[in-house]
Amino acid sequence: MRGSLPLAFTGGAAVGILGGMIGLGGAEFRLPLLIMLFGFAALQAVIVNKALSLIVVLTALPARLVAVPVSALTPHWDVVVNLLAGSLVGAWAGATWATRMRSVTLYRVLAVMLVLIAAALIANHVGTLHHVALAPATVIVSGVVAGFFIGVVAAIMGVAGGELLIPTIVLLFGTDIKTAGSLSLAVSLPTMLVAFARYSRDGSFTVLRRHARLVTVLALGSVTGTIAGGMLLGVVPEAILVPGLAALLLLSSIKVWKHSTTE
Repeated sequence: MRGSLPLAFTGGAAVGILGGMIGLGGAEFRLPLLIMLFGFAALQAVIVNKALSLIVVLTALPARLVAVPVSALTPHWDVVVNLLAGSLVGAWAGATWATRMRSVTLYRVLAVMLVLIAAALIANHVGTLHHVALAPATVIVSGVVAGFFIGVVAAIMGVAGGELLIPTIVLLFGTDIKTAGSLSLAVSLPTMLVAFARYSRDGSFTVLRRHARLVTVLALGSVTGTIAGGMLLGVVPEAILVPGLAALLLLSSIKVWKHSTTE
C-alpha cells in the first residue's frame, strides 16, 4: 500500500497510546485496525498482531521489572506455573483452531472476542476486585481452566491477554493489582511464544516476511505509543476513558463482523 508506512506508524502509535493510558499494550485496538485499515485477511491480521504484541511485551518487561522487581515476584512462582499449565495448552489449541477456521468464521469469532474484551475492560475498571476464597485444590483446577481459555483467546486474537490474566490472578490468588500486572507478563510471554511457534507452521506466517517494512514501522509506532500512553496514565479520568474505549471495541466488533460478509 503506497503511503502506508507513515500511516502505519501513526496507527500503531495511536493504539499504543490508547492501551498505555489504561496499562495495556493496545493489541485489542490494533487487531481491527489491521483488518479494516491495512486490509489484512483475518488470520494474517492475527499473526501480525501476535508478532507486534510480542515486541511490545518484550519492550515493556524491563520497565515493569523496575517497578516490581523479580524478588517481589519470586514468592508467587506457583501462580505463574498454575496458569501456564493451562495457558500453554490453550495457546497451542487456539492457534491450531485459528489456522483451520474458514476466514468467515474467524472474522466472526474475532468480532465476538472483541465484545468479550470490551466487557472485561469495563469489569476491570468498575468497582474493586476482591480475592475469592476457595479451597487450594479448587484454586489449582480453576487456574488451569482459566489459563486454558485465556491462552485460547490470546492466541486467536494475537494479544498478550493481560486484560483477562490480571483479574484472574487477583480473584483466584489474592495478589494486589500491581503484582498481578507483572505476573501476567510472566504468564503471557511464554504463552505468546507457544502460539507464535504454532503459527510459524502455517503458510500465512509468510505475511511477516512479505510485509516486513510495514510490520517494522507498526512495531515502532506501537512501542512509541505504548510508552507515551504509559506517561499519560491517569491524565484522562477512567470514568470517561474506559467507557469510550469499550464503545470503540464494540464498534470495531460490528465492523469486523460485517467484514466477514464481504469475504
